[in-house]
Amino acid sequence: MRIAMWSGPRNLSTAMMYSFGARTDFAVMDEPFYAAYLARTGLEHPMRDEIISTHETDPNKVDLACRREGKPHLYMKHMPHHMCDDFPMGWSKDCVHVHLIRNPARVIASYAAKREAPTLEDIGFVQQQVIYGQLGGVVVDSTDIRADPETKLRKLCDAIDLAFDPAMLGWSAGPRPEDGVWAKHWYGAVHRSSGFAGAEGDMPKLEPDMEALMEVALPYYESMAAQKI
Repeated sequence: MRIAMWSGPRNLSTAMMYSFGARTDFAVMDEPFYAAYLARTGLEHPMRDEIISTHETDPNKVDLACRREGKPHLYMKHMPHHMCDDFPMGWSKDCVHVHLIRNPARVIASYAAKREAPTLEDIGFVQQQVIYGQLGGVVVDSTDIRADPETKLRKLCDAIDLAFDPAMLGWSAGPRPEDGVWAKHWYGAVHRSSGFAGAEGDMPKLEPDMEALMEVALPYYESMAAQKI
């Protein structure tokens, strides 16, 4: 089985990668198209130069890497906005597609703490809905996972015809070999963890410009949330 987990940033996506990576039957890949996306778009992201110099920037080579064999299963963490229009999608054939979502107010508050003034493009809600329309798949809400990890992970495994493994509920603290080089900027909280954080609290209060961004993103989230398991 090859799982393509589609998620915007600040969305429990790294914890989910660690969860599947804790299984002995899974290899994992961390945002394989990120460097190619930065090289193609010219966008300024934290650690841009190091990401481009460290990771593959040719999308066709990334396509081949995403078809690799190895352990019985492969888990790929993908950001939908990393897929430029002319990037190859052949790798996605025969994948099991899962879409991880989170309320945009929470996403924006978390993202803005790491990178100033996020845009709708940066948080991936529009692109995720497009990819869901193209590829289909299972939708799961990160808030539900944090509220009851075992129940929701069991339900996700059932939905994709994969046996649940209790190892998914925890991992060793610290970085993992599969981390992208960008982990130094983005993954601090996950590196300090050894399992899923508890249930989320109240919605964060956003500044007016970020509130406006949230209002634009919210309908995309609600459309996907209506399909969640």
